[in-house]
Amino acid sequence: MNYLLQIGISLFFILLVPDAGFSNEKPPLRFGMTTALSGPASDLGLSMKRGIETYFDHINKQGGINGRPLNLLALDDGYQPTSAAANMRRLAQDQEVLAIIGNMGTPTAMVTVPIANREKVLLFGAFTGANILRKTPPDRYIINLRASYEEETAAMINGMLNRGINPDEIAFFTQNDAYGDAGYAGAIKALQSHGYQEAGHLPHGRYTRNTLDVEDGLLKLLDAARVPKAIIIVGTYSASAKFIKYAKTIWPNTRFLNISFVGSIPLAKALGKAGKDVGVTQVVPHFESTLPGVTEYRRLLKIYDPEASPDFVSLEGFIAAKILVAGLKRAPKKITRENLIDAIESIQNLDIGIGVPISYSKKEHQALHRVWETEIRNQQFVPLNEKDTGD
Repeated sequence: MNYLLQIGISLFFILLVPDAGFSNEKPPLRFGMTTALSGPASDLGLSMKRGIETYFDHINKQGGINGRPLNLLALDDGYQPTSAAANMRRLAQDQEVLAIIGNMGTPTAMVTVPIANREKVLLFGAFTGANILRKTPPDRYIINLRASYEEETAAMINGMLNRGINPDEIAFFTQNDAYGDAGYAGAIKALQSHGYQEAGHLPHGRYTRNTLDVEDGLLKLLDAARVPKAIIIVGTYSASAKFIKYAKTIWPNTRFLNISFVGSIPLAKALGKAGKDVGVTQVVPHFESTLPGVTEYRRLLKIYDPEASPDFVSLEGFIAAKILVAGLKRAPKKITRENLIDAIESIQNLDIGIGVPISYSKKEHQALHRVWETEIRNQQFVPLNEKDTGD
């Protein structure tokens, strides 16, 4: 009897002890995400989600925010605007999430941004550089992490002109939607800023989103009067890889440049040996950098998702989550959608270990304006500027 009584008492006290340091009386802080978890662009959505969850898991292991765990509800939109809109309404209205984090894509942003503004729910750290999220003055409910597509393509144009490529030797291959339009418009603006007013007449091939139908776009470039020395690509990894493989058999000496949304690691895998010298602009440091914030990312990723490999996209998600948590820590204990935004806007010169201080304000809703240039060599991404390694 004494033995059974001891077991009963032990079980009683076990049931009373809250797990992971959380009080049973404190509800979780709920966040939402609509992204591509299936379809041709799913590697991007899954990687962004992985980075966010890694940092959330780290914070939860420490007891959460004021004893409240962080929960992420990620819904699959397949990189389709209609599904993204339905997911946003579900997250904002039915699930009543505190904020949305890490949504993926420009076509989806075209419908999710208006919903965020209408529902008065923060859309933070979206995985897109489109201008619809970067108005002047900024929308209160849209706060960004990454550099814009205009800033990425401007870095590309500057790099090509510095290498001796003339503006009329540049061509474009882009996705035929708002994403492709955003990247293309940024490059045209950059060329015009250098005095080349004929930029809008440069060769331009296109393909349809969520397809690999690149042939018509390639034919459009073949019809051009001269061989391009550089082609700026605004697409996703699967279509971009197919296009580059085809184009390299025709123009082996042409330089191919992609913006960060392409998905660098899946692009390199899809290209294989054909990836030699293909360039990609990045909006976060190299994931193998020795910068302390990147070292922390790799360490925590190994702990919470040991089967995953580091990459640029999950690092971006990790950084977005880290900044969001910094905002949560600055907010009042009774956190609301509104005071969370106020708290993030109060962040000034925050050092998160990536070599660039993080600052926001009511007039500045984008943390990073820097672009890191990389290139594929031996099927690995290397920074073009040695200082970007963090050493």
